[in-house]
Amino acid sequence: MKQLRRDDDVIAYDQIGEGPDLVWLASGDLPGESWHTYQVPAFSTTHRNTTYDARGVGSTRVSQPPPWSMDDHARDCVDIIRAVCDPPVTLIGLSLGSAIAQKICLDHPELVRCAILMGTCAERVGFIRFWETAEVEFHRGGGTLSSEFAIAHYAALLYPAEVLGSVELWEKVKPMLVEAYGRRDSGDLAAQWGGLLEFSSVDALPSCEVPIHVIAFSEDLQTPPALGKKVADLAARGHYHLLRGLGHGSLFGHRPDVVNHCIREIINA
Repeated sequence: MKQLRRDDDVIAYDQIGEGPDLVWLASGDLPGESWHTYQVPAFSTTHRNTTYDARGVGSTRVSQPPPWSMDDHARDCVDIIRAVCDPPVTLIGLSLGSAIAQKICLDHPELVRCAILMGTCAERVGFIRFWETAEVEFHRGGGTLSSEFAIAHYAALLYPAEVLGSVELWEKVKPMLVEAYGRRDSGDLAAQWGGLLEFSSVDALPSCEVPIHVIAFSEDLQTPPALGKKVADLAARGHYHLLRGLGHGSLFGHRPDVVNHCIREIINA
């Protein structure tokens, strides 16, 4: 991976392809390379694709100790955009990555052509706040899940019943789950996710002039589609796209073709 050095920090990133800039912002606790199997190859012949490791995961190292806010996460991505991209760029995020993308749209609209947000919400409320608070506190307290239990736990949160009920599809997605969740650092997870609980874009979205496209998944347990629709409804230039039968992680190994097609249609439009 390439490195962007900033004082005592190192932000690890990759760039693949040539053309207009797409910047991919990964889901919580996943490195930038999580986009490299199913998404980046589909766009590398038409765009320059930038992926990076957010603080708390992968090869990125920052001197600032946690807790980290959305301001901190956004600053890392903004520095990457300014240093190695030709803004305005298209931001494409999932989950935590979508929250970071929202923050960049609100604070640095001049850097963004449009934002494509998947598995997103404007604030943590209801069940997802209850669950994420419980998970963060569990890991802050030093709690760990066995490899097998972590794989099963996140499989249920990421994939719809179609995947979990199919031996063929389960065997297809299981290696990704083993790689991503078989070994997790509790401290890093709590540090990275902690800023999500306090982030809210409810008041700021109505005045944001960046085109914001929300892609929601009908079977998403982590961020149910109604929460994504609220983001699109609040945004001054919001658009809502619902993909039926997909879960939070269906873009990884389940139906990446459907998700990539939707992303491409948004970019082309």
